[in-house]
Amino acid sequence: LAHKGVIVRGGDALERMARVNHVLLDKTGTLTSGRPTVGEVVLGKQRRMDSALKLMMGLEARSSHPYALAVMDHCEEQGIQPAAIKGLTDIDAGVQGVHGSANVAFIRPDKAAGMGVEVEAALVAAFDAAKQLGHGASLLVKDGIGIALVTFIHDDTRDGSGALIASLSERSVNVEILSGDHQSAVSEFARSVGLPESAAHGGLSPEDKVKWVKARSSSHVTMMVGDGFNDAAALAVADVGVAVGTGESVNLEAADILIPGDDPRMLTEMIDLARQAQRTLMQNLFFSVAITEIGRAHV
Repeated sequence: LAHKGVIVRGGDALERMARVNHVLLDKTGTLTSGRPTVGEVVLGKQRRMDSALKLMMGLEARSSHPYALAVMDHCEEQGIQPAAIKGLTDIDAGVQGVHGSANVAFIRPDKAAGMGVEVEAALVAAFDAAKQLGHGASLLVKDGIGIALVTFIHDDTRDGSGALIASLSERSVNVEILSGDHQSAVSEFARSVGLPESAAHGGLSPEDKVKWVKARSSSHVTMMVGDGFNDAAALAVADVGVAVGTGESVNLEAADILIPGDDPRMLTEMIDLARQAQRTLMQNLFFSVAITEIGRAHV
């Protein structure tokens, strides 16, 4: 594994990996390139495009989430400067802050109703259309009212993602996708890589992912694979946590294994190597005991 650039934290991680029978995969950045692009920006009635983009840019200025990076790229291409946002904080549905005297937020549209946000019909229709196409979306909110919707065309599937799913199935390893993206987008992606919709779980917060991994770990030997900052807690509670790509420092602390690069098929190679190492260990133990017993018989 070291020859392939893989960092493994101790032999116990390899031993657990040899017994893995359930893999939970984060979608964005693991099975996909992690870089969606902005599809369209739909404005509410009497709203200005430049003002909306400035607010979005200000809200997402500190985030490394793929949607945030897409928004920043789009705004920079338009020559937009970010609005000054105070009290910028992460929330379960996105991010919020204060602009002037107004409370502003950039959230998941499906969380709007639960947060008491009013969303006009045109924005609801745009969100429904995005879901039908398997696109993501974020809603810009000002003082409890949705003022603009941004849709995201999802990133390209990494080469080897479909082969990874097939190879894990051949090794009797169950696979599920966990993602914070909308369920329709995750379901569409799952079908594209050969997984049933029942194995695709979208709309999950970091805390939801932790609960999901814990539940699966109660009856399986689990491997959680992710690259995003928000996956750190889920990596830590899995039997084996694998960080893919460059990996933020929090992931390196939480993960047992770091895989550099962008080829997801390395996961299958890791499992094969771990199982091979386990077989070699058992064979060595068997021969050691056998030789000892033979020696005793001749004494």
